[in-house]
Amino acid sequence: MLRRDSKGSTWVNLEEKLSRIGISGTLYKLYLTTIRLGGGSVTEVAAGAGMARTTAHDALAKLEAEGLVRFVDHGKRRFVVAQDPGILLERSEARRQMLEDVMPVLRSMYHHENGQPNVRFHPGPEGIRTVLWETLSGDETELRATLSMRELMVEPGLEEMERYLKERARRGIWLRVIRSEERDIAPIWPSSQEERRELRYAPATYNLAMTCFIHGSKVSVISSARESYGLILDSADFAAFQASMFDAMWSLSTPAPTIP
Repeated sequence: MLRRDSKGSTWVNLEEKLSRIGISGTLYKLYLTTIRLGGGSVTEVAAGAGMARTTAHDALAKLEAEGLVRFVDHGKRRFVVAQDPGILLERSEARRQMLEDVMPVLRSMYHHENGQPNVRFHPGPEGIRTVLWETLSGDETELRATLSMRELMVEPGLEEMERYLKERARRGIWLRVIRSEERDIAPIWPSSQEERRELRYAPATYNLAMTCFIHGSKVSVISSARESYGLILDSADFAAFQASMFDAMWSLSTPAPTIP
């Protein structure tokens, strides 16, 4: 079915467009018939689309599952009513968000199975937030990290960090973290059983001016505020090497007092 746009100059193949989101063939005919009729019995919609009632009923059930139509029972008769097409945009956004949530795990699985390291560069403040929150995307129960409080206070900022730390603790993920005392600018983020954090301070000869997380097969880096970027390197071998380096520094670092 073809429709003109408001200027009457561009032809749009509506059926082809809808088929890209799974509304094609029988579903397409029934959906447009329901919209055109404004609602009607299943029999009337089926007849309008030129198909048997049984075939139409099964297809309409699929459209209902997508939120595009709604069944209404009136006595012994069942009617079908078209829903606002705006639901298509809402569904698309929900699917996009779902894919964004699972994409880090899928990418990690893909590169792991293919034995290929994967490097992702995320520039700017938004990139820093992306890298920060992705450290919680796996199924690890412990993170290793070196944190520069002075830099994190600038970007992503205290409010965002507090949200992140609260969510990490809520998920039951422990953080073993090494910091440089000279880069701590506030008496916050101590060792805490409740907040699931164990803190040690690096020897004074080490100045930890950047933030780095080691989680699963990934090493995630948050740059200084001046350079402003986030970096994720997905490589099992590199992550294992960094974990060994972290453990070596951990053994040289001084435990901070624990708050119950």
